[in-house]
Amino acid sequence: MYDIIVIGGGPAGLAASINGKNRNKSVLLCSNDYRDSYLYKAARIENYPGRPGISGKELLEELVNHAKKAEVEFLQEKAFAVISLDGQIYVSAGDKVENARRVILAIGMASPNKFPGEAPFLGRGVSYCATCDGMLYRNGKKVTVVGKAENSVEEANYLNEIGCQVTFVSDKPAFGLKEGIESVVAKRLEVMGKDAVTALKADDREIPSDGIFILRNSVAPSDLLPGLELDGGAITVNRRMETSVPGVYAAGDCTGRPLQISKSLGEGQSAALNAAESIDLEKKEGKSAR
Repeated sequence: MYDIIVIGGGPAGLAASINGKNRNKSVLLCSNDYRDSYLYKAARIENYPGRPGISGKELLEELVNHAKKAEVEFLQEKAFAVISLDGQIYVSAGDKVENARRVILAIGMASPNKFPGEAPFLGRGVSYCATCDGMLYRNGKKVTVVGKAENSVEEANYLNEIGCQVTFVSDKPAFGLKEGIESVVAKRLEVMGKDAVTALKADDREIPSDGIFILRNSVAPSDLLPGLELDGGAITVNRRMETSVPGVYAAGDCTGRPLQISKSLGEGQSAALNAAESIDLEKKEGKSAR
């Protein structure tokens, strides 16, 4: 069990990870590849105090190198679920489940617009993780992959390998799909069904589906941790960066405006500091996060 799991590899997550290690805590940083982020691709940043003109690549690489020198552990997987249970918090990422005393959400502005019909069928045919749920559809069942993430083709190929009949849907042509996977280009999508998913409507075509895997680069806070209190899509936190879920903190753009790198760094440090202090107090008093 880790002391702290940080979800998100941007400035807030990296700052939290470094500060957690500075407080002598075991820290796991779980995130997509930071090189896929919008910040990494920014040619110039003019609103970061003391470093005008620094590129996003330079800034993130400096933060990542700092975290590595601090011996932060990295897990390059997208987190799909956070579950708080009996004073411990479990994080599902890729095909792994890790647990920690505290979790810090630094997931950026992760509030994708859902497709019509998506939310009602979550857990009833709609999934966000092919590796997690793909085995439910092996032995020839029909699945549709909606490719919105960089690894979507890889995930579709995995489903094909375990015996699913796969159709790949995206808003542009896909490359690298295994033979036997049909590729469909469509702009308007709708999940269809009654008690469970039956099809994905892609523009004017209905694709029969036992399961639909919607693969995005980010997961909305309400999907990642049901019951999390939000305000206009932003995670509600107090001055200690605590969320409405005991043991879970949040920092950075996911807590709302202003969307500034310096704010993200400060909130990440603050979240880690307060998480570390609460762990120390918990150990001293022999209590759980609850």
